[in-house]
Amino acid sequence: MTPDATLARLRDYMVGPARFMNLLSCFELGIVDALREQPGQTAVDLGKAVGAKPDAVEQLLHLPVKEGFIAYDGESGGYSLDALADVPVPDLKRALAYMNLIKVVALRQLFHLTDSVRTGTVVGLKELYGYEGTLYGAVEQHRDLRDAWSTLMDKVTERIDPWFFDNVDIPAGAQVLDLAGNTGLGAIHTYRHKASPGLHVTTFDLPEKERECLENFRANGVAEHCSFIGGNVFENIPQGYDVVLIKHFLDMFDQDDVFRILDGVHRSLNDGGQVHVMVPVYPEDITDTDNYNVDFFPAFFLGATMGQGGPQKLSTYRRWLEERGFTVTRAIAKDPAEIPKDVIPVPGILSATKNP
Repeated sequence: MTPDATLARLRDYMVGPARFMNLLSCFELGIVDALREQPGQTAVDLGKAVGAKPDAVEQLLHLPVKEGFIAYDGESGGYSLDALADVPVPDLKRALAYMNLIKVVALRQLFHLTDSVRTGTVVGLKELYGYEGTLYGAVEQHRDLRDAWSTLMDKVTERIDPWFFDNVDIPAGAQVLDLAGNTGLGAIHTYRHKASPGLHVTTFDLPEKERECLENFRANGVAEHCSFIGGNVFENIPQGYDVVLIKHFLDMFDQDDVFRILDGVHRSLNDGGQVHVMVPVYPEDITDTDNYNVDFFPAFFLGATMGQGGPQKLSTYRRWLEERGFTVTRAIAKDPAEIPKDVIPVPGILSATKNP
């Protein structure tokens, strides 16, 4: 890369946050919806429709016009949807859920990323919310964080769980532990996808999740097949299980804590028991420009959620499992071609059997 090309690349980073908020504001103000309902509106029309000065609306629309999201007719001064008109509304809502998560959970907190890395804590949560801890504790106290995070995470779980369960084996009648299973959605999906006589799924998470979890079991008609145990994975994981599921969790921690979790899972499993791990994974070739995990997750985990952690390569997770007493029987990553183009995570699955 030449010096000029390097500087041009740096310029792309400089304008990134401004581009992001400019586009998102067009959605939040209702400009895109207004143009979907009535194409051809001018900046004056749109200003009246969304309650903003036409001068400001015109300024915001320069970027989406440049990018081809919105079209501008120089003769009439009217705007209409261009590329955005072809995107199905449900797909657009999914993309906007990601953008809202980035705005509410990441963008503000990442102002403090450097200090978060230095301290190993999420400094932004303390500065903005007076909260000392991780995002996963903060969402219990702050509605804006919870709405942005949990709404998207539930949708991610609903979308990716069918692929997960198509690729893991859960023996008939197994006793299954869903580690850090939050409020029970994973346990509900486990029973629905792998139902068999005697199958029982236990959600294990912090005690404060119990009430909502049990309510979800009752509402989904699986209360007799699912249960909840409160606790901390770093203190004592319940024992006597045939299968342990670890989904969207190991990537939250650095290697030493991952090893502590895997050691606890090893003790939790019966002899010959299985563990199935689902995590976002980095490509084996980290320079792969089609994979956005490395663009997003390091800053997200270090500066907005945990103050540590981040995904690893599939080969790294395989090695870690083998070092902690497991034999890996399967390790796959989802084909990026099967993932909607607006979705950032590329998930991987590792299945392993407990060694004696």
